[in-house]
Amino acid sequence: MTTLFISDLHLDPSRPAATSAFLNFLSKKAAATERLYILGDLFEAWIGDDDPNPHHKKVITALAQLTKSGTQCFFIPGNRDFMVGKQFLETTGMIQLPDPTLIYVAGESVIISHGDIYCTDDLSYQRYRRFVHHPLSMRIYHALPFFLRRMIIDTARGKSQTSIQYKSAQIMDVNQGAIEESMKNHHVNILLHGHTHQPAIHNFEADGQHKQRIVLGDWYQSGSVLSWDSNGPQLLTLDF
Repeated sequence: MTTLFISDLHLDPSRPAATSAFLNFLSKKAAATERLYILGDLFEAWIGDDDPNPHHKKVITALAQLTKSGTQCFFIPGNRDFMVGKQFLETTGMIQLPDPTLIYVAGESVIISHGDIYCTDDLSYQRYRRFVHHPLSMRIYHALPFFLRRMIIDTARGKSQTSIQYKSAQIMDVNQGAIEESMKNHHVNILLHGHTHQPAIHNFEADGQHKQRIVLGDWYQSGSVLSWDSNGPQLLTLDF
């Protein structure tokens, strides 16, 4: 059995090639597997389940067709789409998982995550993350009219793009100590995440054992997919 993992698609009407590639991926490669995991940032921005954007509805319809065909689809929200709600999940048939989550793939215990929780050197981002993920903040946001939510998202995206210009790549990357602590706490030797857009399989030693950190890439210039079967994990690139 093959299990597929993707992350950081950042689907948006302004990037139709990525959306077309994703829809093709769902109808062919994903439809031929039993399980697909989407590890966050499926959309460039998620304003709310009541978003009338026809682009988003097209993606939602394709995901619903995938799950109805028999492929299980699991979702861990990212920093761009953590406001996904019950309506989205019910319509698509996707199952939302907490971040991080322990799963089993081809006999291996694996921790999966969007990845931003491990960027602990970026203190300002972690403060922001704690604030926006607070249940009260989320309740207030969802109670606002759609146009106000759109203004908030657009403002947050603008500030994020500005702040990134002044941060080093090291600060925005995951912290190795945080990775090793999570793996130790969950008693696993493999951790899989996205968020950093740097696809690779990192091998290292910790606690006297061989460990792996697998990173998914984004879908800006091409599609990054991890295919995992009895032969182990393999990073693939899908051309647009």
